[in-house]
Amino acid sequence: MKPFIVKILLFSAVSTIVLAGCSSSTSGSASKSSSTPAGTNAKKKLKVVTTFYPMYEFSKQVAGGHADVIALVPAGAEPHDWEPTAKDMTQIQDSDVFVYNGAGVEHWVEKALNSLHKDSSIVVEASKGIELMEGTAEEDEDVHEHGEDEKASIKPGMVMDPHVWLDPVLAQQEVLAIQAAFEKADPAHKEDYKHNATEYISKLQELDQLFRNTLADVKRKEFVTQHAAFAYLAKRYGLTQVPIAGLSPEEEPAASKMADIVQFAKDHQVQTIFFETLVDPKVAETVASEIGAKSAVLNPIEGLTDEDKKQNLDYIGIMKMNLNALKLALNE
Repeated sequence: MKPFIVKILLFSAVSTIVLAGCSSSTSGSASKSSSTPAGTNAKKKLKVVTTFYPMYEFSKQVAGGHADVIALVPAGAEPHDWEPTAKDMTQIQDSDVFVYNGAGVEHWVEKALNSLHKDSSIVVEASKGIELMEGTAEEDEDVHEHGEDEKASIKPGMVMDPHVWLDPVLAQQEVLAIQAAFEKADPAHKEDYKHNATEYISKLQELDQLFRNTLADVKRKEFVTQHAAFAYLAKRYGLTQVPIAGLSPEEEPAASKMADIVQFAKDHQVQTIFFETLVDPKVAETVASEIGAKSAVLNPIEGLTDEDKKQNLDYIGIMKMNLNALKLALNE
């Protein structure tokens, strides 16, 4: 073989080996790169576990893109009666931040937290620091039997009303409590959490002003509800809630209480009896039928229904629907 041909063959072989080595190296780097997310030193998102819808919504608004937020109580479930499963307990255990309303909605929380090791995460009782209103499981029946003057001395069965999220002003305080927890858990994004909370609180302030303006000149101030969930809202806007049952949405009122409500509705010419989503409306419909009134929804926003989700409704959207329902009923 001629010398120059040998040289050409040797050069080709060496080139092939070198190129193969480069290709292998490049392929390995690409493989490694594809399995490693961009910004490997970036802090992972917070894992935030909330109990029921308002806590989920407020947390999502504050978190923005910095947290994965889940709600334990599923859509369509009544949070007063809901109980966590073993899987739910694991979710709480593994969370960076756990958010609940408190004041008795989540009756299982204290026992659950005592059974878990939560030293490494932050627990937020969103209603903590808010001045709660008193109520009882048999609230109005106690008044019926004992009289208003004796109500304050009735201790058996006394509970605190937890429905603070239905007052747009108190909802702002809950948002601030959640903001503080997120800043503590993830100080690197403190300014973002502050910005998000400020933006959402401004929307809640607009909602509050809308309620004030709309309800300022209504014809009547009393409204009848199936469930005593609207005391904070009523107090904020100068209204009077007249509940058929107490704080528990499943509570069955006594016959004497039903008679009192019917008489009240007749005396005050009430033409709308409010019931709520997630609970059987039969009690409200019974009273409405007795006095020839209609029934309508006043939503305590304890959870979203499938229909709410289809309509892309959120806390503020449902509160505006509540306001419209109250406006119509109080101007009849």
